[in-house]
Amino acid sequence: MERYGNDSMDVRKEGVDGSGLEIATLLVKSGYLAESQLSYAQRVKSKLVSPRTLVGVLLELGFFSKEQLRETLRSNMVSVKLGALLVELGYLKPAELQAALGIQRDGENLKLLGEILVEQRFIEEYTLAEVLAFQLGYPYLDLDAATIDRCLMSKVPPHWLAQHCFVPVREENGQVLVAIADPLNMEGRKTAEKLFGQGTVFAISTMKGIRDAVTSLKRGMVQGDGTATDEHTVTGIVNSIFEEALKEGASDIHIEPMRGALRVRFRRDGMLILYKDFAKELALPVSSRIKVMAEADIAERRRHQDGRICYESAKSGAVLDMRVSFYITIHGEKIVLRLLSMKGELLDLKEIGMPGRMLERFMDDALDTPSGVLIVTGPTGSGKTSTLYSCVQHLNDLSASIVTVEEPVEYVIEGIAQCSINQKIGVTFEETLRHIVRQDPDIIVLGEIRDSFSAETAIQAALTGHKVLTTFHTEDSVGGLLRLMNMNIEAFLIASTVVCVLAQRLLRRVCPECSEPYLPTPTELRRIGYSNSDLRGADFKSGRGCAKCRYSGYRGRVGVFEMLILNELVKDAILSKKTSYEIRKISTESTGMVTLLESGLCKAARGEVSLLDTVRLLPRIGKPRPIAEIRRLLGE
Repeated sequence: MERYGNDSMDVRKEGVDGSGLEIATLLVKSGYLAESQLSYAQRVKSKLVSPRTLVGVLLELGFFSKEQLRETLRSNMVSVKLGALLVELGYLKPAELQAALGIQRDGENLKLLGEILVEQRFIEEYTLAEVLAFQLGYPYLDLDAATIDRCLMSKVPPHWLAQHCFVPVREENGQVLVAIADPLNMEGRKTAEKLFGQGTVFAISTMKGIRDAVTSLKRGMVQGDGTATDEHTVTGIVNSIFEEALKEGASDIHIEPMRGALRVRFRRDGMLILYKDFAKELALPVSSRIKVMAEADIAERRRHQDGRICYESAKSGAVLDMRVSFYITIHGEKIVLRLLSMKGELLDLKEIGMPGRMLERFMDDALDTPSGVLIVTGPTGSGKTSTLYSCVQHLNDLSASIVTVEEPVEYVIEGIAQCSINQKIGVTFEETLRHIVRQDPDIIVLGEIRDSFSAETAIQAALTGHKVLTTFHTEDSVGGLLRLMNMNIEAFLIASTVVCVLAQRLLRRVCPECSEPYLPTPTELRRIGYSNSDLRGADFKSGRGCAKCRYSGYRGRVGVFEMLILNELVKDAILSKKTSYEIRKISTESTGMVTLLESGLCKAARGEVSLLDTVRLLPRIGKPRPIAEIRRLLGE
């Protein structure tokens, strides 16, 4: 069915007789036209020299009035096609309708029929709207963005407004007035009634007027409509949460419905801290507001959902790209937002916190090799994506073709081809990986190895002379190798393609303003496996807490790294399928690998991070070497 306000695929070719017959049949069913009168009119029409529409002939014969026609159309809108109506009323020529339908059918991007009619200048847009309003009994509304109720608009995802071509205007006497481009679009009307109730009142407006209003909504959503921190409105509450998270430097926002409250927490420096508890009654409206901003389905509350928000701070002008997850719990929807800065500020490799000698080896033996797979591994929130981007930025120059596949693109880098996975439109990880090698890349960046297919793709790309950078979710560097083996990748392929596995974590940095000497407890030493002699030269610190660090004792985070460069001995161990213990032992003895725990202990011994976090957060696999030996290996 062709419609003005709906992307319909059904564009059946219909003759003028067929169009008129549909309307005439409705008149017969309504009792305004007899079967004999219809048959007579058809005979008259067939004998006319100049072409006339069937409805026009029936009107001229006086078999029914124009008011009876309008009443029939209003009562049977679901059965009336827009094109047929315009032709039968004399506002559109049959050839023009068929031309418009052909454009709609053959076009790559499906356009609305009304849009095509206006673009081809078959009818003026305001004429189209006025005809529909008059013939179908709706008021015509000339939209003024200044008079639109923003609170009503904020209840509807912008893509719904654009898809169904309607916009809520105002509420009067408990009824919401909705401007719609095509009242024959029953799906759009039902969607509006679902949102605003069965008592929704409709008016007809032009598509341009509605689209201008939707554009205004999107602009208002991003900047908070001037109510960035007005906590008397739901929009203001949500904006204030975002503004405070930005001010606090949070990496995540947790909005959690509880039995008696709506709790909001921020993850700052890797730790969750309480921001505020709101009234539990705000859980539903806050969830709806965030769904609108994330373009999620606000009517769906039984299934998990995902979305994305681009938010521009009304205070600082900073732009945040937020990935949103809605998770169904017994108390309502728990919302987690991952905050990604869109400033594009990437750390140089020298700034990520890697010790000098390790960085030198990493650049010479891993990054600057002509081909092979480089894996950055660690749990969620360990900073591996930032390290990956720093590597890409280091390799980015005019002589290299760099192509990425990411989900999503977190930082935009000039000079490289970045692809963001979008499952909804069919841009899948698997399909993109199949096409990426056809782009003549020198360097391929896979956001993450997630399954056997992506692992095999990375290995095969390296075998054909490409350099591949990717990430993994494993505890340490040796674990990255073992996981590849568990994905049924042949040992000889791993040994011949993987050049480096870099494991990392982020530890909280001790606040330099309030740091003070710290003496390890016997329990901590026992957990590490150290004696006092192993601590020679160490200067441990802890933060007392001050205004600069918000009395937490920590300010910022620093990277801790474990780098495994595969030499011949390690490759032989992989080919022999030795145990993780044996591979780790060979790696530390023959490659100079410093474990995550040892790397963390070295930073703790300098007072950069706390011993407490080092022992609590880093994997303790085997007894670490003395501080002095670790420093020697790292060149400190």
